[in-house]
Amino acid sequence: MPRGRSNLHSSRYKRLLTLLVRARVEAEFTQVEVSHRLKKPQSRISKSERGERRIDPTELEDLAELYGKDLSYFRTRRQARRLRSL
Repeated sequence: MPRGRSNLHSSRYKRLLTLLVRARVEAEFTQVEVSHRLKKPQSRISKSERGERRIDPTELEDLAELYGKDLSYFRTRRQARRLRSL
């Protein structure tokens, strides 16, 4: 990735988005249901899941709680290995 370029579409971020959609589906929520529960527009949920909008850490915490997932669920394997080696 070129210097200075946002990592919005890095492979790690794409993996996070995949896990985010998977968690929503496993929790049996539609994007509309998530938007109502979080009091956010459905378009925001959709853009976040497609990578058109960046997800901030507090938003990820809210989504994890709603989906019944621990934040560690959203770590990539590489991140998990790195954390275990510390």
